[in-house]
Amino acid sequence: MSTRYGSRKFYLRFQSNFNVITCSLLEVLECSVISIDFVLIVLLSAFWVMLPAYLPNPVAALCGGGVPVDLGRNFSDGKRVLGDGKTYRGLIAGIAAGILIGLVQVWLQGRFGWQFLPQQTLLSITLLSVGALLGDMVKSFFKRRLGKERGAKWPVADMYDLVLGAFFLLLVFDTAWLFSAVTLPVLITILIMTPVLHRAVNIIGFIIKVKEVPW
Repeated sequence: MSTRYGSRKFYLRFQSNFNVITCSLLEVLECSVISIDFVLIVLLSAFWVMLPAYLPNPVAALCGGGVPVDLGRNFSDGKRVLGDGKTYRGLIAGIAAGILIGLVQVWLQGRFGWQFLPQQTLLSITLLSVGALLGDMVKSFFKRRLGKERGAKWPVADMYDLVLGAFFLLLVFDTAWLFSAVTLPVLITILIMTPVLHRAVNIIGFIIKVKEVPW
C-alpha cells in the first residue's frame, strides 16, 4: 500500500514539474517570437521612415553636374563656399527622387494599410528629402572651412549629415510627426543602419564610376 502511495506521489510530482517546465518553455518560445516580430517591425520602420532621406544623396551624385550651388564663389576665407560637387541639377534631382519615393510610400500605405509602419505624409517626405541634402551641403560648407578637399574623409559627419539635416527640418516644421514616427528603438536602429547603408551605397557608386572615392 505504501509503495503504491509513494509511486503515485512521485508520479504527481513528476507531472507537476513537467507541466511547469513545459509552460516555461512555451513562455520562452512565445517571448522569442514576440521579440523577433518586434525587431523586424523596428527595422522596417526605421528604413521606411528614412527612405525619402536615403535616396536623394545617391541620386544627386548620379545626376549631378552643371552649375554649382555656390555659383563658384569663395567664402571670406578665400575657399569655395561648397565646391563643384554640389550642383543645382543634383539638388533638384535628389529632392525630386526623395519626394517621389515618398509618394509611393504614401500610396502603398493607403492601398494596403500597413498600420504597423509609421504613416508618411506629404510634409514628412518633403522635409526628409530636402533636409537630407541640406545636411549634406552644411557638412560640405564646414569641410571647406577645415580645408578638406572634395571627397576627403570626415567619418562621422559623412555618415550622419543626412540624418541630422532631415531631423532638424522635421523638428522645426513637423515636430509631432517626428516624435510619433521616430521612437527610441527606431532612432537607435537608424543610427546603426545609416553608416552600413552609407558605406554600401558609396562602394557601389565607386564601382559604377559615379563616385571618385568608396566612402
